[in-house]
Amino acid sequence: MPTGRDEQFAAARALMAMIDEMIDGAILVDRDARIVWSNDKHVWFNDKQMASLGFRSPADIVGQPVERVIPHSRMREVVETGRSLPLDIMRYGEHTLLVSRLPLRDGQGEVIGALAFALKNSLTYLRPIADRFNKLQSRLARMERELASSRASKYTVENLIGFSPAMLQVKRLVRKAGQIHSAVLLLGETGTGKELVAHAIHAASDRGDHPFVGINVAAIPESLLEAEFFGVAPGAYTGAGRQPRPGKFQLAHGGTLFLDEIGDMPLPLQGKLLRALQEREVEPLGSNQIVKVDVRIIAATSRPLPEMVRSGAFRSDLYYRLNVFPIHLPALRERKEDLEILASLFLERTAMSLHQPMRDLTPSALGVLHGYDWPGNVRELANVIEQVCVRTEGETITAEDFTDILPKAAVHRPASPGAGRPLSEAVDELERSLILAALKETHGNKFEAARNLGLSRTNLYAKLRKHDIPSDWDGRDKPGS
Repeated sequence: MPTGRDEQFAAARALMAMIDEMIDGAILVDRDARIVWSNDKHVWFNDKQMASLGFRSPADIVGQPVERVIPHSRMREVVETGRSLPLDIMRYGEHTLLVSRLPLRDGQGEVIGALAFALKNSLTYLRPIADRFNKLQSRLARMERELASSRASKYTVENLIGFSPAMLQVKRLVRKAGQIHSAVLLLGETGTGKELVAHAIHAASDRGDHPFVGINVAAIPESLLEAEFFGVAPGAYTGAGRQPRPGKFQLAHGGTLFLDEIGDMPLPLQGKLLRALQEREVEPLGSNQIVKVDVRIIAATSRPLPEMVRSGAFRSDLYYRLNVFPIHLPALRERKEDLEILASLFLERTAMSLHQPMRDLTPSALGVLHGYDWPGNVRELANVIEQVCVRTEGETITAEDFTDILPKAAVHRPASPGAGRPLSEAVDELERSLILAALKETHGNKFEAARNLGLSRTNLYAKLRKHDIPSDWDGRDKPGS
């Protein structure tokens, strides 16, 4: 005769069997959002997708950042915030999935990871909802095109594509910037995505429901900049209208004002901008009335502001007012781990806009992209991908397709000695070199090195063991010497 304990075990086994029948895939990540386990059902990607990412078997995804497997995953958000996302409709390739994401905590309540699973046959069961979701997505896309010039934020942290250490650090800083009210200064070369990051910071802040107003200082004649910033009173000058014209400060009231290419601002206007930031008030041209404004400032520049301060081309007091929370955006050549995922994204967008089938990049084509230095950064990559789609034909994109698009030296560069190696070996070698460089830069300070790499100290020590780097190496001699 079965006991009560036997009945409980039988009920538990039946429950686990039912759960397994209900889900189509499950992934477990650690506190660093790296995959530590997945079940045998891989709805997230098929064999072709897995091969294109460089994985030979499902076991290869263990230890990878979750964004490498699922580019738009929100698992890192669950780990960092500790908040669950119990019900979400996720589009991944041709799949529409109903996904649940839950944080995992230890006995003290600390978040130690997260679990995500997709319901089985969710597209079938949710066909009415999925159809409505797709219609709403189409309507939203049309509205976004129609309101491209509106004051709403267009991008969020999810639009920051990349899983390299440099980009993961940028995403962390963006989320932190969204939680504070101080000025943010975005630094980086042209084409690194400073405006996209500004939108993401605004969307992550408590001002996200208020206006986002951007102004490119370098694109406006010097004689018009003051009017653009502070507005114009009726009849302020010949040709001025009878109605007051608000400036960008007034339009951004309650929200965020994005000052792009702030390094190009003329010196006389820098003083007026500083006063507006300090006093939180502006005086329109031709008016004696003071207008109170409440704006959060995000500035961006590709110019070396510290050098300009030393030469007198930029006011030091304005620089200190803006440089409260700096974020450096890495050049594309500094995060080439993200090249493949960015190129795939641009290929997909271009194929959709041209109503063409999706084309894959061959290994030789990827070699060309990795061998080029990308002086124009992500913007140049998007342009090159669009050019190659428009100007060439075929089921795939090869190295030769870039002959008339990229410099010949980049296209016909001899294969590197490491060509033909498994991707995992190349990634391991790159990871080891980045860790050694970080340790050398910080003179062996593990805390600083981990922070620069965007890792926890526990994760850094694990990687030191993985790559046979002595934990006491101070960066002076060769490791192990």
